[in-house]
Amino acid sequence: MRIFRLIKIIFVVLHFGLDEFLLAHDNTRWLRTPLNFLLFFRNVKQPRATRLRLALENLGPIFVKFGQMLSTRRDLIPTDIADELAKLQDQVPPFPSSQAIDLLEAAYNKPLREVFQSFEETPVASASVAQVHFAVLPDGRHAAVKILRPGISKIIAHDIALLKVAAELVEKLWADGRRLKPCEVVGEFEKYLADELDLTREAANASQLKRNFVDAKLLLVPEMYWNFCTTEVMVMERMYGMPISQVDALRGAGVDIPKLAANGVEIFYTQVFRDGFFHADMHPGNVQVAADGRYIALDFGIMGTLTDSDKHYLAQNFIAFFRRDYKRVAEVHIESGWAPKETRADELEAAIRAVCEPIFDKPLREVSFGRVLLRLFQTSRRFGIEIQPQLVLLQKTLLNIEGLGLQLDPELDLWKTAKPWLERWISEQVGWRGLLKTLRQEAPHYATLLPQLPRLLHQSLTKNGNLQRDVVLQKVLAQQKRNQILLGVVIMLLLCLLAWEALIFLGNRY
Repeated sequence: MRIFRLIKIIFVVLHFGLDEFLLAHDNTRWLRTPLNFLLFFRNVKQPRATRLRLALENLGPIFVKFGQMLSTRRDLIPTDIADELAKLQDQVPPFPSSQAIDLLEAAYNKPLREVFQSFEETPVASASVAQVHFAVLPDGRHAAVKILRPGISKIIAHDIALLKVAAELVEKLWADGRRLKPCEVVGEFEKYLADELDLTREAANASQLKRNFVDAKLLLVPEMYWNFCTTEVMVMERMYGMPISQVDALRGAGVDIPKLAANGVEIFYTQVFRDGFFHADMHPGNVQVAADGRYIALDFGIMGTLTDSDKHYLAQNFIAFFRRDYKRVAEVHIESGWAPKETRADELEAAIRAVCEPIFDKPLREVSFGRVLLRLFQTSRRFGIEIQPQLVLLQKTLLNIEGLGLQLDPELDLWKTAKPWLERWISEQVGWRGLLKTLRQEAPHYATLLPQLPRLLHQSLTKNGNLQRDVVLQKVLAQQKRNQILLGVVIMLLLCLLAWEALIFLGNRY
């Protein structure tokens, strides 16, 4: 099956004329003339951006997601391509409504009219993995119903298999292959795609994110209606908002765009550093804005997680970057193991300074992140810095956030916006505040452990039988001898002190 999928990919690339992109380099451009002669019968009169979008739609969900990410990077790709790929965010051709109804009735094992008070057969949004219909529940609550595309699991399985083969080839044939860990990266991608195909897991992700922001005034998350959720169907509260990509309409509605952009940065850093649980698919199709200016998060299939260690090293890196403390950045890379232990911190510091110094104090519109990423890649290759698979989703989300920020407010200064928040977060994690927080978190554990200590000590002493008891007894006897010697020394010191006091007393008397 893999060979057939590979053949289809090659066919689609040639059919839609994507060789125009693949052979654009000066060294390969000459191949386009003979290729066009051989494929004279194909129709490539449509604009290149349209052909690229159609090809990605034809190839399936993984390629669509790649296009979604590219659509937010207007600093990396031409405007015509970015505008066309933006249609992939929620305008992927839907599957027939009759299929959607059949899937729902199979999931609930009853006619649709007995499940919902009303159901809109025309989908309101259609994405690469699922599509959404509006409905009204029996109790009158307005809901959004998300339904998986039929047969999507098999398609993704084939694409992942091809990606694994490609990753293995890259690792074996490319000098930088092992350092980039492509097999591990594909493994991470496969895991998150598997999670996205289980809508009960997505509903649980949404519930967790909603709890994390229950007291916040920046982000709205829909409520999940669990009685109607299955692995293939998710029913949630219907949200009313305006797509974040419609900046002019938002401005016309009175939304403070610069504040909205700054709030987006705060939401991102809150998810990453406070919670270690973040929305990892934040393209414009998954983000809306409420009438009061709050963000509305949608589509929770791909969520990223970070360990406390990851959060600590990332925060240290960000703070050092914002303070332009490149020496500390280099030290953190070495301490965390991201860079080899034998790396010279001063050399790495100089290389990082050369990449990052030119982009400070500049708004987004003046920063070429494509060039920055290229320079950082070259630096990491030079020093043997390994790709961290657990951070791949975070890197992808950073690209989305930067793309959103560029659309909302090109004057946004990411550094100045994020620095105060991160410094406040660091102050809460270290020092006396961090100590009190840790003690509060660990108190229930200690309260449970302390009463068990005598029993645990007894078990530890008797665990290895007589041998361990002999060892303990020897240690006790040795300690007793040391105690006796110490007691003798103390008594001698006391006697000497008393004798000295007596001599002083007698001297003063006579």
